Amino acid sequence: MNTNKTALVTGANKGIGFAIAEQLGNHGFTVAIGARDDGRRAVAVENLRGKGIDAFGVPLDVTSDASVANAASLIAGTTGRLDVLVNNAGIGGNSAGGAQDPTTLDLSVVHTVLDTNVFGAVRVTNALLPLLSAAPSPRIVNVSSNMGSLELHTGPIMAAYAPSKAMLNAITVQYARRFADSNIIINVCCPGYVSTDFTGHNSARTPTQGAAIAVHLATLPDDGPRGGFFDDSGPIPW
Repeated sequence: MNTNKTALVTGANKGIGFAIAEQLGNHGFTVAIGARDDGRRAVAVENLRGKGIDAFGVPLDVTSDASVANAASLIAGTTGRLDVLVNNAGIGGNSAGGAQDPTTLDLSVVHTVLDTNVFGAVRVTNALLPLLSAAPSPRIVNVSSNMGSLELHTGPIMAAYAPSKAMLNAITVQYARRFADSNIIINVCCPGYVSTDFTGHNSARTPTQGAAIAVHLATLPDDGPRGGFFDDSGPIPW
C-alpha cells in the first residue's frame, strides 16, 4: 500500500485540472489523474512522472455511475487511500444559437451541463466517501466560478453554465453541514478567468495561477474553513 497521501483530480488531463494535479504532486501527494480520454490521460501521467511526480491514470467519466464506481475501486486497489478529492471536471455547454439565452434556453443543454458540473461532483464525492472517511484529514474541493455568485453577476449571460455553478456552490454548503461533526473539510473555489480551452485561451492568467486556490483549500489545516467560497483574494459573495 502507498503510504503517501493520495489526491484524485477529475478532469485532470489538461488546463486547470492538470495544474492542480501538478501542484499537489509537488506537495508530495500521489496524484490520480481522472479523465475520460485514454490518450490524453496517458500523456498527462507521463508528463507528471517526467517531473518526478508519483501519478497514475484513472479512467473516469463523471456522468457514468459505472465509470465512477470503477474509478473508486481502482484507487482503492492502487493506493488504498484517498486524502484529497478535487471535483474539477466541468463543461460550459453549447452556447450557439441562443442555447444559453434564458429567453431561448435549450433545456437539453441545461441537462447536459448539470450532469457534469453538479451531478458529476455528487456522484464522484459519494462514491469516494468510504476512502475519504478513512483518511486522517480528508479534504474535498469543488471547482466553481464566480459566475455562480448570485450577487456578482460576472461574465456573459450563460443560463445553463452559471446556474450550474450556483447549484454546485449550494450543494457544497449542504455537504459542509453534513460533515460538520466529521474530519472531512469541504470548500468551493473560483480559479478565475484562466487561459484554457474553455476560455479560448483569451486570458493572461495561467492555469498555474488558477490552480493555486484549489491547492490551498486541498491542503488546509484541521482548523481551516468549512463550506466557504473562495478565490485568491479570499471569500466570494454567494
